Amino acid sequence: MSVPAASESSTSGLSTIVLFHSVCGLRPAVHAAADRLRAAGHEVIVPDLFDGRTADSVPDGILIKDEIGKEELLKRAITAVAPYSDRGLVYAGFSFGGSVAQNLALGDERTRGLLLLHGTSDIADGTVADDLPVQLHVADPDPYEPHDWLNAWYLQMRRAGADVEVFRYAGAGHLFTDPDLPDYDAQAAESAWKVALGFLAEL
Repeated sequence: MSVPAASESSTSGLSTIVLFHSVCGLRPAVHAAADRLRAAGHEVIVPDLFDGRTADSVPDGILIKDEIGKEELLKRAITAVAPYSDRGLVYAGFSFGGSVAQNLALGDERTRGLLLLHGTSDIADGTVADDLPVQLHVADPDPYEPHDWLNAWYLQMRRAGADVEVFRYAGAGHLFTDPDLPDYDAQAAESAWKVALGFLAEL
């Protein structure tokens, strides 16, 4: 795998990671994930795009997301990462947070990597992501990430030049890494984190 060189402010194998929450908001599972990444030696920034609001289901979370609006959420995300962007960030996110992470990563020429859990976003024509390491972990099947969409997304990422890996988890729920939600699948979650930590260690 071809990986961009780390920035001078980064130690090899250790990254500054921006981790975006899902439409369910900044729940305990997101903080637990950040702690897991910190335990591996990474610095982790966890923006709260919903200003403290959380939801117990994806449909309820979508209502919050739609109420705030896509443009405002993207503005909040950009504002949150701006103080750290010169470090060469790794962008990561859960579901909706994955779509935010992807949009910021593809717009930041200093991006070191992109870790997506449960979610992706569309890719603009002409996007360039030369040798950008990208890893996606997604349920199989996933009602929010259908196979046709994921296949098209993968091909677009490859055409943009990204180095993409996709890991699918049969029978898992959409947000299978959140222990407090019905989607949780302990085996799939631990498998995903093991692979993801290995991915991050190589950046």
